[in-house]
Amino acid sequence: MKLHVIVEQDEAGYFVVEVPALPGCLSQGKTREEAIANIKEAIEGWLEVMESKQSFNPDSFIEVAV
Repeated sequence: MKLHVIVEQDEAGYFVVEVPALPGCLSQGKTREEAIANIKEAIEGWLEVMESKQSFNPDSFIEVAV
């Protein structure tokens, strides 16, 4: 899965990362690399939580590429 993220440096020098496609999915790190590693973990957690909140019928899944 590929997602766009926004990386910005805050006034304290930390790098803050947001995933616009996943509301509330944010992370940060002392370095850009650390922030990106942290957002990958946050994305995995976000997806797990959202998946557990809904029951899905696997037969109804399809893959769409744009």
